[in-house]
Amino acid sequence: MILNRSAVFLFLTFGFISCTQNEAKEDPTPSRADTPVVNIQPTNSFTPVDISPMDMIYFPVDYPVLKMSDNENMAPVARVIYSRPHREGRKIFGELLKYGEIWRLGANEATEIEFFRRVKIQDKTVQPGRYLIYCIPNQDNWIIALNKNIYAWGLKIKPEQDIQRFTIPIETLPASTEFFTMFFEPTEKGANLVMTWEEILTRLPLQF
Repeated sequence: MILNRSAVFLFLTFGFISCTQNEAKEDPTPSRADTPVVNIQPTNSFTPVDISPMDMIYFPVDYPVLKMSDNENMAPVARVIYSRPHREGRKIFGELLKYGEIWRLGANEATEIEFFRRVKIQDKTVQPGRYLIYCIPNQDNWIIALNKNIYAWGLKIKPEQDIQRFTIPIETLPASTEFFTMFFEPTEKGANLVMTWEEILTRLPLQF
């Protein structure tokens, strides 16, 4: 009788230990394929990364690369320094950016354009130098202004310091552009400064 009780006790003890070990091996919160992975580590411990990254464009396109690889004496014609806000599902023109109101052509600090030689825009001569460039978007066109108040914050533009204004038509694209984008495209007489965001695209023609 004592032997039988000992056998039963050993059997129950072994079963309890086995169950405990199996439970310890199971994941109490199994991951799912649609569970987002959260990175709790800071991306930069010194200063946060801006949500509207700064960019720089040249004409000739990729001028720094061309200068290093092809011609050390090659001179640039124009350069733009700007920040690139993104849409994030918002309605941009007519809502976030009101028609008839000043827009800095980017985000954060005012956008700058520098001409390294004399250019013509719509038969108006622009001398070499660095300028603030901004926009007044309208439903059918954009007004592009060059301004001498450089180093200004983008929301503190002083229109009374404009040196030239140009009215250019807009195009409607079949697809939306998420990040505000500027680039130069070559033309027979010089280059176009192309600006596009959401479904809108426009060109500022440069002759040189």
